[in-house]
Amino acid sequence: MAKDTRILSGIQPTGKLHLGNYLGALQNWVALQDEFPNGCYYCIVDLHAITVPYEAKTLRSRVFDTALDFLAAGLDPGKSTMFVQSEVHEHAELMWLLNTITPLGLLERMTQYKDKKKRHSDAINAGLLNYPILMAADILLYKASMVPVGEDQVQHLELARELARKFNNEFGETFPEPEPRLTRGARIMSLTNPEAKMSKSDNERSFITLDEEPGSIVGKLKKAVTDVGTTGELGPGGRNLITILGAIDPATAAKFESDAKAGNIRYGDLKSALAEKLVEYLAPFREKKSALASRPDEVWDILHHGSDAARKIASATLLDAKKRMGFV
Repeated sequence: MAKDTRILSGIQPTGKLHLGNYLGALQNWVALQDEFPNGCYYCIVDLHAITVPYEAKTLRSRVFDTALDFLAAGLDPGKSTMFVQSEVHEHAELMWLLNTITPLGLLERMTQYKDKKKRHSDAINAGLLNYPILMAADILLYKASMVPVGEDQVQHLELARELARKFNNEFGETFPEPEPRLTRGARIMSLTNPEAKMSKSDNERSFITLDEEPGSIVGKLKKAVTDVGTTGELGPGGRNLITILGAIDPATAAKFESDAKAGNIRYGDLKSALAEKLVEYLAPFREKKSALASRPDEVWDILHHGSDAARKIASATLLDAKKRMGFV
């Protein structure tokens, strides 16, 4: 791809970022900002975060904590633009325009909508259904040509591509169709339910945050599921622990992989080795995040500056779309 490629991605401020977020997304974001300097736009998507029950009094502090995680993980405001979604009102306005060309049936077929409908059956709202349209607006507003996504987000990106085509056909060429860039990295599963992805919305014992204290890391790994497969091979739990270890120390992971194939793996040793390596691996992150947390004004300045920069692009795109639709 050309060096002028524009990239857009975001994370919800729904809790501290965990190991799965870093190995599955953030480390790829860091690599992309080096590959496409000044072409990456990374957003804290707080408008998305309110589609499920949340505490209003903690929303702003969670936005701040997510910003700390971004910076401590290696995102550089000199190479990429970090901003808060709600500070750029054009996201919500473009979403409304796209609402009017989105077939309802497409939204009702979205896999994540069906999943969230089951999990939050007592709190189904229109925002939950329209979530993919807001995601499409996020992307199209910056005329992003590439979007780093996991496999579970490909369906949403396809909707963004479809809405770009539909808008262009009805009102004239306006939006490029964004291409997916599947994130390369380990797929990290829950420590308590290794059949499911590690998730911030799960119980706290199921994930390890990037700023997890050493004692807590040891405790969570001691209780991590290490079921054995029916043929004597590694079950999902044991496989997950080796996958995590392999992402941070391939040589040590290879040793346990070899032990597993030989049928003499000791899960206590695996958990102890993984705990030791994780504590060491996450130490620089914890130190950097702690230092950043003591300078809140500096962190908010980075976000506000990023929002100002994002708004320049967003406002121009929205004006173009409104002209095409006859508003201007």
